[in-house]
Amino acid sequence: MGKVILGFTMSLDGFINDRNGGVGDLYYDLETLRYAEPLKESIQNTGAVVMGRNAFMMAEDPDSYAGNYEYQVPIFVLTQHVPQKKPKETSQLTFTFVTDDLETAIRQAKVAAATRMSPLLGAQTRYSNA
Repeated sequence: MGKVILGFTMSLDGFINDRNGGVGDLYYDLETLRYAEPLKESIQNTGAVVMGRNAFMMAEDPDSYAGNYEYQVPIFVLTQHVPQKKPKETSQLTFTFVTDDLETAIRQAKVAAATRMSPLLGAQTRYSNA
């Protein structure tokens, strides 16, 4: 099974979002970041993503993850409440809503990732419509 990698962004003063939960100040130049070698390598090597409900809800339209989110892999969303409508999926990007615990979500992501990495992406993960 693949490695689990914890990835998130934090400002030098220790903040991961603003008082309204926004992360725009941490990702002021997302277009440049998308083409940076470290991110490209991460996208290529990632087999699954685990994210919290808050990170999932950062997308104005959850259907827009399909084809737009940087990581087009199985996504495991740790949540207490499964959405009534499952978001749009593709042959590569699928959603599993895990209501148990973090350990269960990581175990499922590691199986889905096979030998690739399974990053655990926290609530501050930025979603882009680009």
